[in-house]
Amino acid sequence: MLFRSFIFAAALLAATTGVSHGAPADGDVSSAPLVCRNGVPGGVSCITTKKDLKDARDAFKRAVKLYDHQRLKEALAQFDEASRLVPQNREYLSAREVLKSRLVFEHIKRGDDLLLRHQRTQAATEFRAALDLDPENGFAQDQLQQATAPLAPAPAKLASEGRWTESNEIHLEPPNDLATFHFSGDVRTLFTQLAAAYKIKVQIDDSLQARQVHFNVDNVDFFTALRLACQVSKAMWAALDAHQMLILADNPENHRQYDRMTLRTFILPPHSTPQEATDMVNVMRQIFDLRFLSSGQTANTVEVRGPQRAVDACAMLMEQLSNPKPQVMLDVRVYQISHMLTRNMGLHIPNTFNLYNIPFEALAGLGGQNIQQLINQLIASGGINQAGNTSIAALLAQLTGQQNSIFSQPLATFGGGLTFMALSLDQLSAQLSVNESWVQTLDDVSLRAGQGADATLHLGQRYPILNASYAPLYNSSQISQVVGNQSYIAPVPSVSYEDLGLQFKANPTIHGDGTVGLKLELQVRSLTGQSTNGVPVISNREYKASINLKDGEPAFIAGEISNNDMRSMSGIPGLGFVPILNMAMVTNTKQEDNDELMIAITPHIVSNFDRSRSEIWLSER
Repeated sequence: MLFRSFIFAAALLAATTGVSHGAPADGDVSSAPLVCRNGVPGGVSCITTKKDLKDARDAFKRAVKLYDHQRLKEALAQFDEASRLVPQNREYLSAREVLKSRLVFEHIKRGDDLLLRHQRTQAATEFRAALDLDPENGFAQDQLQQATAPLAPAPAKLASEGRWTESNEIHLEPPNDLATFHFSGDVRTLFTQLAAAYKIKVQIDDSLQARQVHFNVDNVDFFTALRLACQVSKAMWAALDAHQMLILADNPENHRQYDRMTLRTFILPPHSTPQEATDMVNVMRQIFDLRFLSSGQTANTVEVRGPQRAVDACAMLMEQLSNPKPQVMLDVRVYQISHMLTRNMGLHIPNTFNLYNIPFEALAGLGGQNIQQLINQLIASGGINQAGNTSIAALLAQLTGQQNSIFSQPLATFGGGLTFMALSLDQLSAQLSVNESWVQTLDDVSLRAGQGADATLHLGQRYPILNASYAPLYNSSQISQVVGNQSYIAPVPSVSYEDLGLQFKANPTIHGDGTVGLKLELQVRSLTGQSTNGVPVISNREYKASINLKDGEPAFIAGEISNNDMRSMSGIPGLGFVPILNMAMVTNTKQEDNDELMIAITPHIVSNFDRSRSEIWLSER
């Protein structure tokens, strides 16, 4: 191969010898040197300039960096550039050939794996890629033939009898010539002259109506001229053999009779859902204008019947969509900070009093050292009955011994006789207390999800709520018996559980530019401390949004800050409004509750593929 390239380069060098760069002197023609940059790729008999050497070194350095980053195809292009600029450098040539061999090996290996999994279309793509790099690779050629061979060969009996040779679609094979037409006249004459210009035989059907047309085109190939002629004459064509065609009127009847149809079965991408299969069929039907599509004999196949060019375009589309779904790793961090402060400070001045009327005998009697002696004296004098001494002793003990007795409070007396009164005041107390707490929580969670699949996370607890309980409607002897002997077992009540805390849901989608789109749903639920008919009331806060992030780009997608500040003051009216004095003479209570919740998310693409796609053309052939 290199020898043939060298011979071709030498011939090109000899052909360019007669090119002059100025006026000839003494009849001699000065020959221009062949620079490697402008010469034949692979030729070594060329002149290397300083700029070529510098550009080649730069290309080689870029190739090495790309190779280190496993960007092999781009590295191969840079190695090719370096070898083209300086073909004499064996290091450049060796690096290019080694990398090319590695790429060929990887394509063949992936093709073999796909062929073992019966993914023939994807395997054929890998083998073709290997042949693009090494056209003379015999193993890749054999594998490509195996991948593209028909699944069900023709019966041996028919092949042996010669009744069945080929059933491929007929294609016109005109020469690659360009022609110019300046025609004005009947359409039949137009197609006759067009066919004669490209050495094609033509037959014109009676359905083609006679009409006068003007046809002016310059330097066009056969299929371009034929397409334009059919447009101006409202005609269609069908190939009869490689060098003969039929011209007919463009109507639905002729299309049904003469359009060549191809039947092909496509294997859907693995792990396709029924909805995805239905969407794929609808896409092929609408984009390629196909009418005959049906599900195959198995659940993961689709049979398509239509023109060859449309079926080939469907095959290219299926190859592009056969890549597995990419996956995304979501790094979710939940920050939560809670701060609570309770402060009580002040002086409680007695501000309530009770006024009592106390007989003098009761006060004198209570002043004794022994309650039992007082009771004995009352019994001896006949004042009370001995049978009630127990209740009297209990009453006197309550008046004198308990802490909540009226006589245990500060007491002042005034008056005398029947107007003897007692004044009881509450106690004087001072308060000085502070209660403060901080709670900081960090939850770091990694979630992995495929494209279009939901990733869910719940941080919190499940709270039970009683839905129904059991109670007997009436009391019977049997129920009384089991209750009495303590053998009664109540049925288990009906309980439902509600998720409290944070609920997070993300649905990732990877776009063509490498960004990650996230559909997010956040829900924060907590108890309010209130209830309705015994059922607790649950507070609910929700957040829904869609954002786009780059690979590895962090973002704070939600932040919530709640502040509760409560102040209370109790004391004697008037003192609470005097500055500074109200801090000492009045009880002040202050409560602060601060809660902060913030969620950060960072997507990382962990399973990706090359999303660059070639254009799909519907060939006229």
